[in-house]
Amino acid sequence: MKVKAADGLRVPKEKRVNSYITTQLVNVPDTLYYRRLVADGDLIMKTENFEENKTGVNE
Repeated sequence: MKVKAADGLRVPKEKRVNSYITTQLVNVPDTLYYRRLVADGDLIMKTENFEENKTGVNE
């Protein structure tokens, strides 16, 4: 999943004390640690944009 830190935050990476997630998008594993940070609002997850097919239905 792709995430970035909320404005004004530096979020430590899982199992890396001196490495932080900032305002640039990074790819992280889909673990409980990162899901909790997203739920708390510390990380912002980038959602994929779905394109419409010919019938106009989102897939």
